[in-house]
Amino acid sequence: MNEVINAVEAFTVEERFLRYVQIDTESDPASLSCPSTEKQKNLGQVLVNELLAMGIVDAHLDSDGYVYATIPANTDKRVPTICFCSHMDTSPDCTGADVKPVVHRGYAGGDINLPDDPDVIIRWDEHPDLSRQLGNDIITASGKTLLGADDKAGIAEIMDAARILMHYPAIKHGTIKILFTPDEEIGRGVDRVDLRKLGADFAYTVDGETAGTIEDETFSADGAVITIHGVGVHPGFAKGKMQSAIKIAAEIVHELPSGRLSPESTGGREGFVHPVSFKGGVEQAEITFIIRDFTDEKLRAHGEELEALVKSVLASHPGCSYRFTVNEQYRNMKQVLDQYPQVMDIGMEAIRRAGMEPVRRSIRGGTDGSRLSFMGLPCPNIFAGGHAFHGREEWVSVQDMQKSVRTILHIAALWEERG
Repeated sequence: MNEVINAVEAFTVEERFLRYVQIDTESDPASLSCPSTEKQKNLGQVLVNELLAMGIVDAHLDSDGYVYATIPANTDKRVPTICFCSHMDTSPDCTGADVKPVVHRGYAGGDINLPDDPDVIIRWDEHPDLSRQLGNDIITASGKTLLGADDKAGIAEIMDAARILMHYPAIKHGTIKILFTPDEEIGRGVDRVDLRKLGADFAYTVDGETAGTIEDETFSADGAVITIHGVGVHPGFAKGKMQSAIKIAAEIVHELPSGRLSPESTGGREGFVHPVSFKGGVEQAEITFIIRDFTDEKLRAHGEELEALVKSVLASHPGCSYRFTVNEQYRNMKQVLDQYPQVMDIGMEAIRRAGMEPVRRSIRGGTDGSRLSFMGLPCPNIFAGGHAFHGREEWVSVQDMQKSVRTILHIAALWEERG
C-alpha cells in the first residue's frame, strides 16, 4: 500500500488550488448570518460539483454553508470512519478579493518580489522555511491581496486525495467523510456542523503550516469584555464632575503589561491578554480582549489579573463603575486527544510513510479541531504547507501540497491496515 500511494504522480492539487483562491470567500465578523458572507457558498458549490463529478453521490452544500460528502469504504474490515476537514473562508485581516496567484517555478533561493506591489517582498531572511524550498514551485499572490493558502491549500489537498481514493481501488480504506466549513477565521467554523449527519469517529483538520508537522495542542481561549460606566456632564460645566469612560478605558489599556503577557512579548508556551477592540464615549466605553494560554488554570489567572488591573484604575475614579464579563471560546484539544493516542500515532506514521520526519507541535491559536474535539470528534491538525497566513506575503509550495495529499492517503490506508 505504501508503494502504491508514494507512486502516485498525477496530482491535481496545484490546478485546484489556483482556481479556488480566485473565488473570494472572505468572512465578516460583523455579520450575524451563517455563513457570515454568502460568497463563501460560491466555493462550496464548486466543491460539491467537483465531488459529484468524482462519483461521490451524497456531496451537498447545506443552507448554512457547510459541505458534506462520503467516500464509501472499499474494504471488508470494520474500520473507524475518518473525516478530513478544512475551512473555506479567508481572513478579514487582508482582502481576499481579486486574488491573482503567481507560480514561481524552480525557486532558486533569495527574496521573492511580487509583481503588483514592489514594496511587498517575501524576504529570504524573514521566512526560514524558504531554505527548504530550493528547486520547488512556490505560489504567491501578486502583492495586492492575501493568497488564501489558509485554508484553500487544505481544501485542494483533500479534494485531490478524494479523487485518488475514488479512482485507485488498490488503496484500501474505510468510510471517509469530507467536511468543509465556513467562518473558521472568525471563530464560528463549527457553530452549525451536524455531527450526527457527518457520522465520523475521528477527524483531521488539514490546516497546519510547515510540511511534516502535526499538531495536537492549541491554546485554551476566553474572550473578555470590560464595560466602563463614566459620569457624563456638559463639557462647558464639567470641572470636578465629569469622569470620562473613554479616558478611563484608555488608562486601563495603558496600564497593561508591556514586557510580558502581550502577544508582542510572548512566545512558545507563554500566554497573553490582548485588547482587540475599543469603542465608546464619555458615559460608557467598552474594551474587548482575547485571553490565551495552554492551561485552563493560567487562563483563569490571566483573567483575574486583568480584572484586578481594572479595579486598581477605577479606585481613583469614584462614582464610576465597570462590568467585567468572560466567555469561553475554545479549550486545548490535547485534553481530549490524549485519551485517543491512536489518532496521533496514525497521523505521525502517515507523515513518515509520505517521506518526512513528523514534527509534533503546539498551536499558538486554535483550529476547528479544538471545538470538534470537545464536541465528541477527536481531531488533530496536520500540515497544509502554507506560510505567512493572513497577509500579502502568504505563500505555499506545490511540492508541499503534494506531500499533504500523500499524508491524507496514508492516514486513510493506515486506519484500514490497523482495522
